[in-house]
Amino acid sequence: MAWETIRKDTAPVVPPRLTDYEEARAVFTWDRARGELAGLPGGGLNIAHEAVDRHAVSERADRVALRCIARDDAVEDVTYAELARLTSRFANVLRELGVGRGDRVFTLLGRCPELVTTVLGTLKSTSVLCPLFSAFGPDPVEQRLRLGDARVLVTTADLYRKKVADRREALPGLEHVLIVGPGAGDLPGTVSWQELTSSAADSFTIPPSSGEDMALLHFTSGTTGAPKGAVHVHEAVVAHHATAAYALDLHPEDVYWCTADPGWVTGMSYGIIAPLAHGVTVIVDEGDYDARRWYRILGEQRVTVWYTAPTALRMLMRATPRQGPYDLPRSHDLSALRFIASVGEPLNPEAVVWGRDVLGLPVHDNWWQTETGCIMIANYAACDIRPGSMGRPLPGVEATVLRTGEDGRALVTGGRVTEVESPDEEGELALRPGWPSMFRGYLHEKERYDAVFADGWYLTGDLVRRDPDGWYWFVGRADDVIKSAGHLIGPFEVESALMEHPAVAEAGVIGRPDPVAGNVVKAFVSLRPGVEPSAELERELLGFARRRLGPAVAPREMAFDRNLPRTRSGKVMRRLLRARELGLPTGDLSTLEGSARARPAPPPVPGRTRRPRSTAGGPRSPRGAGASSRHRPAGRTADTGGTCWRACSASGVSRNGAWSCTAPRRSVASSTSTSVRRPSPSASTRH
Repeated sequence: MAWETIRKDTAPVVPPRLTDYEEARAVFTWDRARGELAGLPGGGLNIAHEAVDRHAVSERADRVALRCIARDDAVEDVTYAELARLTSRFANVLRELGVGRGDRVFTLLGRCPELVTTVLGTLKSTSVLCPLFSAFGPDPVEQRLRLGDARVLVTTADLYRKKVADRREALPGLEHVLIVGPGAGDLPGTVSWQELTSSAADSFTIPPSSGEDMALLHFTSGTTGAPKGAVHVHEAVVAHHATAAYALDLHPEDVYWCTADPGWVTGMSYGIIAPLAHGVTVIVDEGDYDARRWYRILGEQRVTVWYTAPTALRMLMRATPRQGPYDLPRSHDLSALRFIASVGEPLNPEAVVWGRDVLGLPVHDNWWQTETGCIMIANYAACDIRPGSMGRPLPGVEATVLRTGEDGRALVTGGRVTEVESPDEEGELALRPGWPSMFRGYLHEKERYDAVFADGWYLTGDLVRRDPDGWYWFVGRADDVIKSAGHLIGPFEVESALMEHPAVAEAGVIGRPDPVAGNVVKAFVSLRPGVEPSAELERELLGFARRRLGPAVAPREMAFDRNLPRTRSGKVMRRLLRARELGLPTGDLSTLEGSARARPAPPPVPGRTRRPRSTAGGPRSPRGAGASSRHRPAGRTADTGGTCWRACSASGVSRNGAWSCTAPRRSVASSTSTSVRRPSPSASTRH
């Protein structure tokens, strides 16, 4: 269906930071953006100075920097002055350990004040911070520690015991393990984080440093090969600060909540660095997802700006459908909330409109990557929203669409690429290098880094279209695009259409090889609570999609799957759906949610016959000491992590459960789903 543009006709209570898009783009320069930061007293740039120290010697010293909410709802406030002292203590700890400029400090922690202290203390000391997601299993943890040349690991006793202790001998470069909370005394080769920081000096002078000094290392997974370590520098804070003003509309008095885990780039760039650089109050919730808890935090803490993920929004949509009843959100005072944004995966139009109808505010989608380091394309507080669009490039960002070849990637001929001129023509999204947070390399992998640039453009690997007015629309990853009967079909478009049906909670779409059409579209569907799979429902959904998308684009096959494979950040893993369907290699599974234990297979669908899946192959495209104890109950320890709140709540399966497939030809963890093959479409050249 065509979604109406959401108009911003009412003047907002707080004037937006960006009011005229075209004018902002015309006058913006990155040099001017740098001028809004303080810089080090002796020259140079350091992220921690901009995020903490400059506020600690200003009128914002007593402003609450962190409002930490424990699992038991106890609240702990840390001011900017306190945070400056805490981070200085940790910087001194590193120096006493002999850890210095460029040395890698890894974190394996959940959301807690000690994590923020470790991050900023590491950056103060000019060491390099590398966050790890606390729900990773032992293999991905070991792999990243090894690839990233870890010297220091900060974690909890529970996480160390479960994920690192048995691998320690394989990591000879890991010299220091600091344990947050109790338990260090029982673990050989570790020391207490609290003991070290409590005895360290609380003042620290940041050494001379350049904006080009390495600051952050973020690992990102590809479809093949080992994870890539994207290198970011201190200059990135210029982009963090500027984009948080424009894309998130941050103002100095805001109370801000980013729900992303700090083990991922969003949780680091926009959960810690960007909001603190603006001097706002940041909510740090140690609890897992729970709809009532989230609404309570939004209301009680008077959150004004909320940055979350599409998966989380869809879970809230399950709890409070758009058609009502609205008892849950309206039992909390959300009147302080003025801006909602989302990132992590494409945001389906229904979620944008759900925000407007249920919360009174539309959701603003935006787009960026681990490699870009900051938001590149966004919808803005003062601008209309076209539901389903990722928005328009930020001031200072030059984007384009490049013509693609047979593999779905940008067509490079003699080192040159061709920009798409016609509106709504699909191609690969490319960005002109030059923004401050652009990654400076993949650690130890120059060839891999060089391969993502061509003819003066960074090639994102994402397929998009640009409408006549300059709005960008996500089509899919280049390795996800489906070519069927001469048509290039973006899986996101098909998934979004299916999710408009009231029975569908989530969908993942792939192409299955077909001897006539090349590929046919197959959809894997997770149903809403209380809806049972059936042959009749399958026919209804296939017809529903056909009416909305047309026969050339709509899925020809469907499988009901209550446990769609997802990354730990909530994205449906289409490549794993494709791999298990076709018996292909799965690539890196370290980001797969809940991959340790087996879930039961879903029951067969009544009225349907299960048939073997095709094993036909086919070529594949290549290819986030002590903190103040006020309001904190005695004995509370740091979050031990390990629970991924983004698992499927609709199925009633344990959130920490994993799934496995018992089919003889597949050896990787996968869910079992039922499917019926549909006739292949006739070849067609109609576009």
